[in-house]
Amino acid sequence: MKIRCLSFASTLLALSCTAGALAAAEAAPAAASSDWRDQVIYFVMIDRFDDGDPSNNDQGAGEYDPASAAHFSGGDLAGVRRRLDYIQGLGATAVWITPPVANQWWDGKVGYGGYHGYWASDFKSVDAHFGTLAEYRALADALHAREMKLVQDIVVNHTGNFFGYDHTRDPADPATGYWANTVSRPMAAPTQSPFSLNDPRRAADRAAGIYHWTPPIADFTRREQELGHALADLDDLDTENPQVRRALRDSYGHWIREVGVDAFRVDTAFHVPADYFRDFLHADDAAAPGVLAVARAAGNPDFHVFGEGFGVDKPYADTLARKIDGYLRDAQGPILPGMINFPLYGGFGDVFARGRPTAELAHRIRSTMAIHADPHRMPTFVDNHDVERFLAGGSEAGLRQALLAMMTLPGIPVIYYGTEQGFRGQRTAMFAGGYGSGGRDHFDHGAPLYRFLADVTALRRAQPLLSRGAPTVLRDSAAGAGVLAWRTDHEGQSALVVFNTDDQPRLLDNLDTGLAPGTTLSLLHAIAGPAPPAQLDAEGRLTVVLPPRAGLVWLAGDVDAVAVATPHAGAITLDPLPGTPRRGALVLSGQASGVRGFQLLVDGAIGSAQRVRPGPDGRWGATLDTARWVDPSVRHRVVAWAPGTGVVSQGRHFTVDPLWRLAGRVSDAAGDDTGRSGRYVYPASAGWRQHRPGDLRALQAEVSGGSLRLTMQMASVVADWNPPNGFDHVNFTVFLTLPGRDGGARVMPLQQASLPGDQRWHYRWRLGGWTSAGFSAEGATATLEGSGVIPAPQVAVDRERHTITVTLPAESMAFPEDLTGARVHVTTWDYDGAYRALQPEPGGHQFGGGATTDPKVLDEATLVIEPAH
Repeated sequence: MKIRCLSFASTLLALSCTAGALAAAEAAPAAASSDWRDQVIYFVMIDRFDDGDPSNNDQGAGEYDPASAAHFSGGDLAGVRRRLDYIQGLGATAVWITPPVANQWWDGKVGYGGYHGYWASDFKSVDAHFGTLAEYRALADALHAREMKLVQDIVVNHTGNFFGYDHTRDPADPATGYWANTVSRPMAAPTQSPFSLNDPRRAADRAAGIYHWTPPIADFTRREQELGHALADLDDLDTENPQVRRALRDSYGHWIREVGVDAFRVDTAFHVPADYFRDFLHADDAAAPGVLAVARAAGNPDFHVFGEGFGVDKPYADTLARKIDGYLRDAQGPILPGMINFPLYGGFGDVFARGRPTAELAHRIRSTMAIHADPHRMPTFVDNHDVERFLAGGSEAGLRQALLAMMTLPGIPVIYYGTEQGFRGQRTAMFAGGYGSGGRDHFDHGAPLYRFLADVTALRRAQPLLSRGAPTVLRDSAAGAGVLAWRTDHEGQSALVVFNTDDQPRLLDNLDTGLAPGTTLSLLHAIAGPAPPAQLDAEGRLTVVLPPRAGLVWLAGDVDAVAVATPHAGAITLDPLPGTPRRGALVLSGQASGVRGFQLLVDGAIGSAQRVRPGPDGRWGATLDTARWVDPSVRHRVVAWAPGTGVVSQGRHFTVDPLWRLAGRVSDAAGDDTGRSGRYVYPASAGWRQHRPGDLRALQAEVSGGSLRLTMQMASVVADWNPPNGFDHVNFTVFLTLPGRDGGARVMPLQQASLPGDQRWHYRWRLGGWTSAGFSAEGATATLEGSGVIPAPQVAVDRERHTITVTLPAESMAFPEDLTGARVHVTTWDYDGAYRALQPEPGGHQFGGGATTDPKVLDEATLVIEPAH
């Protein structure tokens, strides 16, 4: 049955026309599909999901402490099985679990535990914390009885951290500089052969060559280190060694045969050669065949394997996307059937959470379709266990948009556990007894985000067009938050997907849909309330006002000649604009007829529109102040629009040439990156102490109108982990106090501190190598960051000069007219899903020299914006 909720001839929408109504009407029960393009995956971290058997929680090695983020919490396979109603009710058709294999439980070297499953000691055994082989089989059987699939996370690159090297290492002699991890629990080495052969001081182990015998990666830009050195201290397997290859095929074939696993997600795929996977998937070895051959023999010809290539491309760049594609295919043919689409994840976060230009996500959509041969089998996601939660820096409205975008674009959507409950903590527990749960369960079927996700998963599953179609981007904005629209086509069907990523209404004008005039549209989904009235004009174009944070999906139907709008008698034209960048005032002029007045909109922004009344002869003129725009590379678009008449002009483009003035500079002492107590020390892992990345040497401010540009001069700028923003090992927190404004907050959220003296902040930004987020002081507490603001800052790095520059647009501060007298306070620390831990003794990635409750401030400086001279 089809419900027509909107046609272009309509002027009203029924409030009941929501995705829920559509799902109820159209999503009749159907046989489950074995095609991976039709799946929706729910991703579970076993230890943090649900505790079905408390008797296996504490194994007596000091590894269990649900009050600690670093220890086991108690989740297990029995817990996953008993929550399948909850997972299936969300609309998921598959469950992906973190590795269930036997692990190193506690690594005293780094002060962290293997609760996550990625530190294997035996690839063929179930970890005692998670249950037994029988319980794993019971989970698989329960899923298959529901016609759902089971995805097992696997690792082929490394084991746990059982050995390492000191500064005396000699590449020619793997025994030199070697040390055994004597504080590993409960075992000192892997228990499975041949991975147990891990001590090169023994001739047999050295001859076996199971490992690369290397130190941690120091430079992620060097391919030989990425492939052959230890990732985060984890012992790197030599996957070129036939014995290693055979053992890994045997280990993972075991889970297909013994449990009935339906797919593998391959962790850290970038850290093994792409060609390795040909052997892993297809090896002709009777004793240990390739895993796809094992799956076929087990009766599963649709077994899927997808890899993880961690990395986000910079805006408009495709370096990592092409690297990902290198693991999908090469000149010899296909390699892996799928890779996780990390660059698309970056686009989701930047645009929907941080208010970056919608053109950045538009580029990512075009790039996905152009670079990858089969993007529909590449898993897509909004957040996961290795990155911060979307809601750590984004709004719930933005999250709904990101999830709807994921459900309407090519790829296999992946929902990370807890997203449907509004989680902000990266790895907090769903069950009452687990870490960060607040002492209660979080399996609420009535939670708003749970209901929303159930609606949009039903939408995707009811419309093969959304899971099989090819998107064509129709409109985007290079200027910032605003409109993003694409058309998806498949086998003669088309859908329009339209977003407004701004917190203010925007005009979508003259959208060339590529559809025939008179095409009727049925509303498939509107994120909030009814869609605005809309109709195509006689040229198949769409002009419509989009509410704040709108997300709309329309299905194109039949052509109805009656629906073609009668052209309005009025008209507005804009005279051509100069091609040179503008500084200060922009003079506009044109001709109008049949309208008494209209509005000038730049980039569709209705809230800042300028009203214009034509003269008696229809001529008009206006002047726009361009001070609010600070990016000279952006082409802005201006249109004239007469609300209520349907009259809108053609668009004209212009660029700006902002004038920045120096507004203050302060120096900061070298070597004072030791905290307010003067006793803090950097973490022990490489990249910290020798570079002192948190040592702030100077802070400079420039202003342009109400926008602010800050340059931090550092002792050094480190980018060892290849972050998209060009720096790592440090996070900046910027606090801004606006002159003459009441309110504000003294507390420094999540940093266990307050601003010096009587300072109060009105806006705050958290700036890191992978992500940034902005907040107002409204609602800020010691544990809450405040209300989110967009857009996020622009970041530029000059490693040679040791500088990091951030531009804070006036829009993110509600357009202050003058920043003179504003106070800027900058602190350094580091951030990885949370501000890094502080403890009396430093750890691998934990700061030392203070109590766990002391301020998380390494270095800091204050600057006051000076008046123009």
